Amino acid sequence: MLQENQFERVGSSLTQQVDVRVIATTNRDLEATVSEGKFRRDLFYRLNVVPIDLPPLRQRVEDIPELCRHFLHSIARRENKPFRHIESEALRMLQRYTWPGNIRELQNIVERAGVLETDPGVIRAATIEPWLKQTEISSASIDALAGKPLADIEKQVILSTLQQFRGHRIKTAHALGIGVRTLGMKLKRWREEGELIEANA
Repeated sequence: MLQENQFERVGSSLTQQVDVRVIATTNRDLEATVSEGKFRRDLFYRLNVVPIDLPPLRQRVEDIPELCRHFLHSIARRENKPFRHIESEALRMLQRYTWPGNIRELQNIVERAGVLETDPGVIRAATIEPWLKQTEISSASIDALAGKPLADIEKQVILSTLQQFRGHRIKTAHALGIGVRTLGMKLKRWREEGELIEANA
């Protein structure tokens, strides 16, 4: 279908014409994955027509002001509220941050500020600074997590964040960049497996 722009439905002999453009994204090295036999070579070459290498956000901090404006305009339209600007110090703070969660993390923080900021006209540095500190992981913390299974690290980060927000699931999910339902399902599973004793979450 990608090559010929046509296909036939299962059980039908009628050929359907399509006119589509496919944009595929990944954070993996697909050429290496193809070489390892973990991704279909023919599919890779059909998708890899115009490759665009997009560096992580921490390598293009000059894009942060425009991205913030875009997210704030989206919030204003969605919530039917006046557009908020973001103060210069807040932008400098965002540009100094390393963004382990990339653009999705920036979007979460800007949207959270748009909802919780008390100043009606501007997003202040004082509002977003605590959230950036909560998501920064110190080198000591990294050393403590080194060598642990990924599932254990995930649980430790989630429970630590939940404790910071005193069991508030919505705030915890927003800080982690996951859905509240996803958070709830993980907590439920850990309780059922006897790995989570406290029920204050």
